[in-house]
Amino acid sequence: MADTPEQKKIITSMMEETRKFPPPKEFSKNAYIKSMAEYKKIYKRSMEDMEGFWAEQAEQIVWYKKWDKVLIDDFKNAKHEWFVGGKLNVSANCLDKHLDTWRKNKAAIIWEGDIGDSRTYTYEQLWYEVNKFANVLKKHGVKKGDRVSIYLPMIPELAIAMIACTRIGAIHSIIFGGFSAEALKDRMLDCESSLLICADGYYRGGKIVNSKANADQALQSTPLAKKVIVVKRANNNAPMVDGRDVAWEAEMAADDVKKPCEPEKMDAEDPLFILYTSGSTGKPKGVLHTTAGYLLFVMTTFKWIFDYKDEDTFWCTADIGWVTGHSYIVYGPLAQGATSLMFEGVPNYPKPDRFWDIIEKYKVNILYTAPTAIRAIMKEGDDWPKKHDLSSLRLLGTVGEPINPEAWMWYHNVIGAGKCPIVDTWWQTETGGILITPLPGAWPTKPGSATLPFPGVAARVIREDRSQAGVNEGGSLIIEKPWPGLMRRVYGEPERFKNTYFVQNPGVYTTGDGARVD
Repeated sequence: MADTPEQKKIITSMMEETRKFPPPKEFSKNAYIKSMAEYKKIYKRSMEDMEGFWAEQAEQIVWYKKWDKVLIDDFKNAKHEWFVGGKLNVSANCLDKHLDTWRKNKAAIIWEGDIGDSRTYTYEQLWYEVNKFANVLKKHGVKKGDRVSIYLPMIPELAIAMIACTRIGAIHSIIFGGFSAEALKDRMLDCESSLLICADGYYRGGKIVNSKANADQALQSTPLAKKVIVVKRANNNAPMVDGRDVAWEAEMAADDVKKPCEPEKMDAEDPLFILYTSGSTGKPKGVLHTTAGYLLFVMTTFKWIFDYKDEDTFWCTADIGWVTGHSYIVYGPLAQGATSLMFEGVPNYPKPDRFWDIIEKYKVNILYTAPTAIRAIMKEGDDWPKKHDLSSLRLLGTVGEPINPEAWMWYHNVIGAGKCPIVDTWWQTETGGILITPLPGAWPTKPGSATLPFPGVAARVIREDRSQAGVNEGGSLIIEKPWPGLMRRVYGEPERFKNTYFVQNPGVYTTGDGARVD
């Protein structure tokens, strides 16, 4: 965990930290979970009656058919199945269910481009675009169970494409838009992808990145991908290959795709997406998440951890190419009917106040970003944020790595004006959603501490001999019981999930991360 001098310094400062910040009374009064006593009651229930707890939460989902059994638990053999026999569709839960409500005309996605351009989609408009693109995919022969690779920058078409895949039961595999041709090729080959969606290029810090050249190079070695759908973003006349490449815009304008596309009735355990995480050894792991458990976990964590209310605008600054973007830009927020902000650019272009400019422009209420971004912006000084009205903010969050107390305090005082709780969250691609986090209305936060496990998460810190670590002692973080958001397997490698996470400490999920008992 602490390889570099910088990391060692961060961990030392966390261990020495004693300051605590209680949530503002007004925040707690209106929060979903209002006190430590309430959390303890919910947590106890989730441990003693895990199936009852998650079945209750699953009432949020619109089901075509309810489940026959909540959980098949064979955790010691790295197997768990949730809501067995249930039928649902993710796109219907993210879009269709809102169309009969006032949310039909609410902003679903607000998009801010790198060069200052922007677009907003209401729930109805997003539904219309997703239906059209689902029909485009079907027209090109994509069917339930097929893998579709998506290699796009942070533009609305990325969200439209992924949700369209879920509508017809195709399995999406999103490859971060900044990855090389080699990385794209490896991932497309591994999941045997039949179609690629890419862009002619994109903007990053005001410059054009020619990502289509990477796609063309990768496609020379991916014989199964016969069709490529190209979104025009950079208008840079990227070459199109006759018979293989088609333009997104032309496909979406065709008359025969403008009808509603009936959502596919998916089994609870059907694959939803594959997301590749670079293994510390060997080839990237195709982390496979399934339909019902993942959706339930991200929508529940989103609502309780970010204390999301209908009037809020939520901004997660991650890229959808990573799991944070899947879970907390697209699926969690949209399933809860939220307004989710999506940003193509970088924090320091055109100036170091880009984040604060966007918060002021869209009256953002909840900001979820990475400690790396906070530290980089902090170095630019306090004058940049002070030029902007950040008073709309009511909650801040961090993700991706531990946050050092110095950055935490700057974020709390300068960005949050001392009034916004900070949810410092810990989780992994494999876990689907957040596992350890403050619940912002329920208890005090502490700089550099992710605090306590989310309800339903049986987390423990153990020593090398597998005994329980004591207070102020470090050890290995394990999770002792299954939860709905945990990945099901590594795509195409049946034994790799068990061998990576369940062999070291038999019968429990070993995260591979160190932790310290506070």
